[in-house]
Amino acid sequence: MLRFLKWLILAPVAIALVMFGVANRQLVTLVLDPISSDPAALKITVPLFAFFFGTLAVGAIIGSATTWLAQGRHRRGERQLKRECDKLSGECERLKSQLPATSAALISSR
Repeated sequence: MLRFLKWLILAPVAIALVMFGVANRQLVTLVLDPISSDPAALKITVPLFAFFFGTLAVGAIIGSATTWLAQGRHRRGERQLKRECDKLSGECERLKSQLPATSAALISSR
């Protein structure tokens, strides 16, 4: 159901993006140096859709990196909890092996 809902939303967005790219093939000049008074300084001429999709890709990469960095403390906490769980599981097994056979049978039946 969730996969269907995802496709229900993403398909129209993808179609709209393709239509945008096809409709905006004209060349635009992008000036990358807003400080310089020389009009020829750091300018490129690209199709509008290339600029749009490039900006979209850079934004997705920056957003993904920001999310990954923001979740670092959660990943670190989960690693610590896993190490603690493994340590406690090992200690539990060690303590079970030290019990007499009758006590171990009583504990495992619970």
